[in-house]
Amino acid sequence: MTDTAQAADKAKIHEGKEADHHPYFRPRDAATLILVDRSSTTPKVLVGKRHDNVVFMPGKFVFPGGRVDKDDYRVPCAAPVTAELEANLARGSPKTPASRAKSLAIAAIREACEETGLCLGRKVEGKVPKLDGNWKPFADAGLLPDPSSLFLIARAITPPGRVKRFDTRFFTADASAITHRVDGVIHADAELVELVWVELGSKPLADLHPMTRNVLNELDARLATGPLRHDAPVPFFHFYGGKMQKDILG
Repeated sequence: MTDTAQAADKAKIHEGKEADHHPYFRPRDAATLILVDRSSTTPKVLVGKRHDNVVFMPGKFVFPGGRVDKDDYRVPCAAPVTAELEANLARGSPKTPASRAKSLAIAAIREACEETGLCLGRKVEGKVPKLDGNWKPFADAGLLPDPSSLFLIARAITPPGRVKRFDTRFFTADASAITHRVDGVIHADAELVELVWVELGSKPLADLHPMTRNVLNELDARLATGPLRHDAPVPFFHFYGGKMQKDILG
């Protein structure tokens, strides 16, 4: 392949179009949590600024998120995933089973706590079940994760032709659901060096990844209609024939 052809191929992938010759990688489950502060007239969302030295999106503002871990299936919860959220997560083909739906919601909570120090949990009576690894901050605070305040905003799958592909569910929760803060998570050498609550439509949000902007636009539109509801349509962004498609999960 010539240098010109290679450059064109790279540009094609960068634009989100399918590269037919690239090996197919099955998307891995992932979750993102967008925390919203609606205490003022214009809603604010929490974004973190990535370290300048990280490989992926250095210096960019992002929402906390990441792939599902095996422990996300097993960790005990203070409350179950609501039936409405479970039903939304089950939509699509093939249908997502309840255990997988729970792991997605729990992964969003874990990633938010890991990356921002903000935990969505609930105090439990008696001795907290042993939690270790990435769940230790919850155990130390006498908490179990609580997914009951989460809403599903969108689902998006990374286009074919990428080395890393994710099947991401984007959740949102009100800032009032934050029950614990872990000190020292945000610092100059951390993955996220700064946390900022910014108004929807403000400058830090203009430089987000295009897919994240799509999801944020969906959230903005839903917030404009009043309180969040589980019965609102949930968009599904995916790529077919080299172009992005937007369907509604049903």
